[in-house]
Amino acid sequence: MSLQRRAILLACTAALAAASATAQTAEWPTKTLRIVVPYPPGGSSDIIARSISQALSESLKQSVIVENKPGANGNLGADFVAKAEPDGYTMLLCDVGALAISPSVYTKLSFDPSKDLRGVTMLAYSPHLLVVHPSVPVNNLKELIAYSKKNELNFAVTATGSAPHLAGVALERASGARWQYIPYKGGVTAIQDTVAGQTQVLMNGMLATLPQVQNGKLKVLGVSKSTRMPLIGDVPTIAEQGVAGYESGTWQGVLLPRGTPDAVVQKLNKALITAIRAPEIRSRLAGQGAEVVTMTSTEQDQFFAKERARWASVVKAANIKLD
Repeated sequence: MSLQRRAILLACTAALAAASATAQTAEWPTKTLRIVVPYPPGGSSDIIARSISQALSESLKQSVIVENKPGANGNLGADFVAKAEPDGYTMLLCDVGALAISPSVYTKLSFDPSKDLRGVTMLAYSPHLLVVHPSVPVNNLKELIAYSKKNELNFAVTATGSAPHLAGVALERASGARWQYIPYKGGVTAIQDTVAGQTQVLMNGMLATLPQVQNGKLKVLGVSKSTRMPLIGDVPTIAEQGVAGYESGTWQGVLLPRGTPDAVVQKLNKALITAIRAPEIRSRLAGQGAEVVTMTSTEQDQFFAKERARWASVVKAANIKLD
């Protein structure tokens, strides 16, 4: 076979492959999609995933299942998605801020979130609530700080190195408070033990924590947003109570394996935004303390990079390292 003929055949083969890939992308999706939540059921990410799954299914005209893969502070499920086929059928719905923290906390991470995953869109933001067990005789941050210096307090963290953990570390360092950190394997168990009084202080996403405040099982002292939340307008922000510039929270978003075609990412971005912005879903989440926040794929990647740099300094100052 002549070199010229071989070149023509190779060019034709490449063109056919490209055409086939384009056709497959245009038809996407053609089978069931899976939303992997890397935390136990009942937490903020799980609530969001189950809230949008039906609307997403209707928009894409395919079944959408939610699968919990907890472990290693969300890294087990994130690693699973990072190594999945980059075809858009396996997506990760998690706390994007917590995911950005992992590279700073873990000395051995089996994947690189920045290199192995790409953003699709942010979905919602839920500020952290600073809460205590009702038996703790304080009603604001100033009283909590003073009480913590004279009494032993256990601070429940959803997982070592998680966003709520670092939010607690940042607050402790900025305010002079003192407490011992008790690690859990998820927000649900951390909340349950604080409700039971086994731990006395908790910082966690409002979406999962507010119901326990509303039923009187936990007492809220502050919210980690820069401005007050209308839903709990009488609760002052932590910044208002003397910790200037303090802000933290839980950012739920969706990511896909790096290498997923742009056209698929754009389709999924549009479908997810349509689902989360549905009036009934937006209203339901607002009633639980979560704001709908959406982004383009590029904006989410930029957000991730900023969060990674922001929390790296907190991790370094607190000397938090895990294998």
